[in-house]
Amino acid sequence: MARVIRTSLLCAALVATILPIHAADVARAFDPGGAVRFSYGWLDYGPSTGFDPELVRLDARGTVGRFDYSAQYRWYDGFDAIHHAWAGWRPDDANHLRVGVQQVPFGLLPQASHSFWFGSGYYLGIEDDYDPGVVWQHDSGTRVVHLGVFAGDEYGTGARYDRYSFDVATTDALPYRERERVVARYEHTGAWRGGVLATGISAFAGHVQRRDNDSRHAHQAAGMHARWTRGPATVELQWARYRYAVDGPRIAMSAFMAPFEIAAEADVPSVNVAWALQRTGWFDAVTCYNNLSATLPVRDDPGLRDSWQNVTGCSFAKGPMLTYVDWIAGRNMWFAGGAGIGIDEPGSDRWRSRLNINVGFYF
Repeated sequence: MARVIRTSLLCAALVATILPIHAADVARAFDPGGAVRFSYGWLDYGPSTGFDPELVRLDARGTVGRFDYSAQYRWYDGFDAIHHAWAGWRPDDANHLRVGVQQVPFGLLPQASHSFWFGSGYYLGIEDDYDPGVVWQHDSGTRVVHLGVFAGDEYGTGARYDRYSFDVATTDALPYRERERVVARYEHTGAWRGGVLATGISAFAGHVQRRDNDSRHAHQAAGMHARWTRGPATVELQWARYRYAVDGPRIAMSAFMAPFEIAAEADVPSVNVAWALQRTGWFDAVTCYNNLSATLPVRDDPGLRDSWQNVTGCSFAKGPMLTYVDWIAGRNMWFAGGAGIGIDEPGSDRWRSRLNINVGFYF
């Protein structure tokens, strides 16, 4: 996928040759960045992890006139992966057209969570998912509209498991991969009870492909969301339902070098609360939160079971440093001791938890 990054950067370079850039605009035309993160984990269901390097990432972004671009590549322990790489055009202040690997506009943005661990939707591919496509965004101030067309997953194959975004995986038992889909999102923002309330709806429709016979199966999702902010307090609600019309009650997903199975159709409710304080003691900002989410299979099948995840924690910001301290509790939840999400496996139906501390330096 390095080709996608090179394409985005070449587009920016081409724009720079066409449009005159003054010395004062150089910093905006090319603004590099990156991050280094370290992580520690204590688990009540397995061996703890040491305070080890977790991530190195490099960023490149910039603006030249009405053109802009952004790219990010990540190195984890044992693998590397693209995060995003797109080039954009702003014909006016309200509209933005982006082409390349970018976030799929669905539900609460930028994420339906506050923690380092994200919510259940992330592991199901409906939160913070990045795929190659074209997205038009219209922002009038009180209304935001997204319309997008995506070609598939960021690598064009479900057989590659070393990736950041969770996508449909090609396994021996479930040989599927993502194909095209169309996405639409609408959000309205206004005053409500002394605060700001944003409400919206999202939907997408597309296909997944079974690799052993090339058959196509519908892939759909819809959701409603709301975010209310008043002073330091934030309350978020989201409900989403996804559906893979595949043979059988399960499909496989993968990221971070590991495939796992999920229910092929489920409801995904999320309830988040957060309290943010500025200039608290030594820290520039402290945000404490509780993020609760679930995966509730729709089909009545003995091989399926509800999954739950709750994350309680705080983030601490000081200059370039951002630290997350999270207590993650999961029941029948992958990445918290479970075999998958929304599936019934022996030994998965008990609460498991872990303490996660992540310290990052961003530049």
